[in-house]
Amino acid sequence: MNRTEQKQQAFQFIDSHRDEMVSLWQEVVNMEGGPHEKPGIDLVAGRFRQVLDEVGAAIRTVEFAQAGNMLIAELPGPIATPGVLFLGHMDTAIAAGAIARQPFTIRDGKAYGPGVLDMKGGIVAFLYAIKALRAAGYNARPIKVVLAGDEEVLHARSSAPDVFMTEAKGHAAAFNTETGFVDNGIVVGRKGVARFMLEIHGVAAHAGNDPENGRSAILEMAYKIIDVQNLTDKEKGISFNVGVMQGGKTSTAVPDYAKIDIDVRYKDPDDLEWILGKLQQVADKTHVDGTTGKATFMEGIKPMKTTDAVLQLFELVRKTSVENGFGEPYAKVVGGASDSAYSIIAGVPTVCSMGVKGGRNHSPEEFAVVDSLFERAKLLAACVLNLGGAV
Repeated sequence: MNRTEQKQQAFQFIDSHRDEMVSLWQEVVNMEGGPHEKPGIDLVAGRFRQVLDEVGAAIRTVEFAQAGNMLIAELPGPIATPGVLFLGHMDTAIAAGAIARQPFTIRDGKAYGPGVLDMKGGIVAFLYAIKALRAAGYNARPIKVVLAGDEEVLHARSSAPDVFMTEAKGHAAAFNTETGFVDNGIVVGRKGVARFMLEIHGVAAHAGNDPENGRSAILEMAYKIIDVQNLTDKEKGISFNVGVMQGGKTSTAVPDYAKIDIDVRYKDPDDLEWILGKLQQVADKTHVDGTTGKATFMEGIKPMKTTDAVLQLFELVRKTSVENGFGEPYAKVVGGASDSAYSIIAGVPTVCSMGVKGGRNHSPEEFAVVDSLFERAKLLAACVLNLGGAV
């Protein structure tokens, strides 16, 4: 059977399994998988494991004590032919309890629910692309799936980045089915994200009877917040955002402690050391005598670099989309991070945001266009076929 015939069979498989795809989508969206819900995330992994088991995949689980587990599945192909990699994450950014208020719902061609777009729909799309390829007899390349359980918390309590890099090495191409865009943008580059904590220690004192002996940590932090925000460098593509501030216990005391959480977005992986150095300079500079500061790196995801190989893979996606009537996508660089960074670090050309199309992810209004579930499954299957491989 030639590739055109395989594609036709794969597309027919997807069309004949639309209800089944939506049913799985509904099932996993209605499983609690918030950023700190390890039991629920692991249940989602278990459900995806069942699907992969149905197509004969060899499946492994990487377990973490304080984070959602990782799921790795492999389908064999010619030993000497580099494989195809599908990436994603099973956790959502929406905290526990949201499903009870807003379970999976379809209205006017759009699906709603926590993680419906980011990114459970994308995982369902690639799982059925794999099922369709297997049903069409595809075996030109090995296929591997790597799913994380803690991407939304930047892998703070796991070694997922190392697992991604180890598992990705040697593959011909990787497709990450992160949040797709309604304007048909395909992501070829992403900024990295790093979270830092800056702490100030001062001296507590009674605000009425003894203020002169106090050293206000909050006052010192007020100066430092301005200093941090002023580190933003648009030319370098580095932005600093103080998103959380905490300090003091009562208005009747000079506060002896304050801290801020800082979100930094950056383009070049080598800039991380420079960023930490700049924040430590801010911490070391004293505005209020008697206070001390400390900057600490907490967690992060590295940038997804736009390499020549990434652009070549995007061109394959673009041509495949056009030739199958799915519109002409364009290459897009965004500020949000993803695990595509790690497959690229491992030397694998990667395109991202190949998942279902929608908007408002990370919010109660998150939605996905239902028909894009089937379109993206077909596009992914066709891209794998167009990669060629052993005959």
